[in-house]
Formats: sequence, structure tokens, C-alpha cells
Amino acid sequence: MSLSDYFVRKPEFEIFALETADLPQAAAIHKSRFTHAWSDGELHSLLIQDTVFGFIARQNNAYTRPFITQPLVGGFVLSRVAGGEAEILTIGIDPRFSRLGLGWRLMRAALREARDQAAEAVFLEVDETNIAAIALYRKLGFAKVGERRAYYQDINGAKTGALVMRLDLG
Repeated sequence: MSLSDYFVRKPEFEIFALETADLPQAAAIHKSRFTHAWSDGELHSLLIQDTVFGFIARQNNAYTRPFITQPLVGGFVLSRVAGGEAEILTIGIDPRFSRLGLGWRLMRAALREARDQAAEAVFLEVDETNIAAIALYRKLGFAKVGERRAYYQDINGAKTGALVMRLDLG
């Protein structure tokens, strides 16, 4: 450990229920990660549905808390449960905080809530080129159960497939 490690602290994050007040920050993260990002209005129209829930990772660093008026957001996840099945609608991690375990923590919170709401399985779709996300989902126990060819389109019009993945909660 170098001397500078004592003066530079990584942000610490806690997981909270996603609220409508969090949606502008969630939309900004979504925009930084997805070509066809959802606006805070689109996220709001989902979150107000009875079957939809989400979680957000907010900074909670005791050393900087007195100086912060609006806590830093590291990521969020939005999910829904219906008919005994859950779906991860979207997840986004601020690129500045990638590889800190926030995706893992947010997904675990969503899976716990899905189980608490009696979901027996969770589904999600992921771009087949998103190697980091696929690795996370596999680590959580998801398995590929299908494909959607040419499902996603980037800003240049190139299309990539989506993997459909499933996790049994039982």
C-alpha cells in the first residue's frame, strides 16, 4: 500500500430501493451504456407499475457525506415479476464504477426481491457482444435458453444478436 492509497478512497455504495426521484440519474447512466437509451420518463412509466421494482447503488462514504448534497449513483437495476416469472428489464453501471462489484450487488438484490415475490425463474436478454455482462450473469447462475438474431442495433446501424438467459430460483 502506498502513501497515496491513504488519501484516495474508492466510493462506497449502498443498495436502496429505486425511487422516482432517482430516475434522472438512472436515465443518465442508461444513456452512457445503451445506444437506444430509455429516458427518465420511460423509466418512470415502468417503475410506477405494480409489478415493477428496482434498486439503485448510491454512494455512502462517511468521509465525503458531509460535503455531498446529492449522493453519487453508481448504477441501477429495473425488474418486474408477473405470473411466477421475473424479468430483468435493464441494468446499468456508471462506466466510472465498472468492475467494483455493483452489477453483482444490484443483481443479487433484484434476484432476492424476485424470490420474495414468489418468482420461480428470472429471464433477461443481453447483447451477445457484451462479454462482461454475460460473464456476470453466468456467475450468478443464468444459462442461455435462446437467441434473438439481429435484435440490437448500434448507432452505425450494425446489428447484433441477443442471448435470452434464465435462472431458476427454486
